[in-house]
Amino acid sequence: MPVKLTSVTDLETLGFDDIIDVRAPSEFAEDHVPGAINLPVLSDAERAEVGTIYVQQDSFLARKIGAAMVSRNAAAHLEGPLADRDGGWRPLVYCWRGGQRSGSFASILSQIGWRVELIDGGYKSYRKLVVKALYDTPIDLRIILLDGGTGTGKTALLQSLKAQGAQMLDLEGLAEHRGSLLGGFASGQPSQKMFESRLVAEIERLDPEKPVYVEAESNKIGDLLIPPSLWAVMLGAPAFRISCSLAERARFTAQSYADLTVDPSELRARLHPLKTFHGAEQLAAWDQMIADKAYEALAASLIEVHYDPRYNKSAARRDRVERALDVIRLDEAGLSETAARIIAMGDILDR
Repeated sequence: MPVKLTSVTDLETLGFDDIIDVRAPSEFAEDHVPGAINLPVLSDAERAEVGTIYVQQDSFLARKIGAAMVSRNAAAHLEGPLADRDGGWRPLVYCWRGGQRSGSFASILSQIGWRVELIDGGYKSYRKLVVKALYDTPIDLRIILLDGGTGTGKTALLQSLKAQGAQMLDLEGLAEHRGSLLGGFASGQPSQKMFESRLVAEIERLDPEKPVYVEAESNKIGDLLIPPSLWAVMLGAPAFRISCSLAERARFTAQSYADLTVDPSELRARLHPLKTFHGAEQLAAWDQMIADKAYEALAASLIEVHYDPRYNKSAARRDRVERALDVIRLDEAGLSETAARIIAMGDILDR
């Protein structure tokens, strides 16, 4: 009997050895059930070919050709990734709607003797749970924001809080973006759907009775939007407003963005859009700092000229409970000490 999911976290408690997504690689890359492995029964090209035959020629011919492709691919999976699975292996299989692709593969596995089951409704039913959690249902979490200008160590503080046993939600980590003009990684960001899958999996593991620390963001991280149910909670959440000296922020920022200094031309390209806001002369000054490898000076200038004015303008429009928190050092010891202070004051701010 197909497994009916009522929550994303059901997958962690059902006791399956593997979750297998048999959809095409491009479908899997866009989004998939957390922890699933991709064993496609039709490649992207094969899926397109079968679909074309179905529409333009004959549905019976399409099913016959598709069955042959599924059989060949299933054989390759059995002789490859699944070759070491023993008789007690218990897989959970799904495709887009829990139909022919997953049913065909599950039938082969069950004939071997494995206790295979399907997700009722396939990926589509899983996606409905994600949408319900992030778009249709209010999120019941005691969120406390870490706010502050660029270079105040907010993301690093989240990690220090986690190390000290506090709950946190690292939105930038899930979005694979540092949340600023220079914040993108060469690997790019996940899709919006994948970001949401990661997000709801993290949210459902959190204890709603305890504070959850989240970095204050705009409603967009790189190209990804924070879903409305979470954004609504963040808008009304109290915050620690973190401040630190410009010199320490510049040092920390230069260190945090060290990956960008490997390729000066890429760094220049990322700064080029700022010409619209600050003019050719300022951009030339930043280019010279890059040429001189004066990265702390560059960070300080960017903070003073670009980031802080925008942050201050945004902060002036906010109406929420805030507590100022001055940080002296953004090294490991300083961050650990600040995290301990935040935890000690968190319940007071939250209540």
